[in-house]
Amino acid sequence: MMWRMNVHVDADRCQGHGRCYLTAPGLFEADDLGSGRPIGDGAVPVALQHDARLAVANCPERAVSFEGT
Repeated sequence: MMWRMNVHVDADRCQGHGRCYLTAPGLFEADDLGSGRPIGDGAVPVALQHDARLAVANCPERAVSFEGT
């Protein structure tokens, strides 16, 4: 069984530094205010799981998270 990962951005914590979409542009994009948001449903392809972990580690507000099943 393959491990599935989804990324999330807590909009209340996000301050719009943009580190998530700069670190993992295949997973995040900027909204109209410059805050990060997951692209699509937040599903992370296996090839981008490392980028997802980097985005989580580089968010100064800890607004970016992931969960796996």
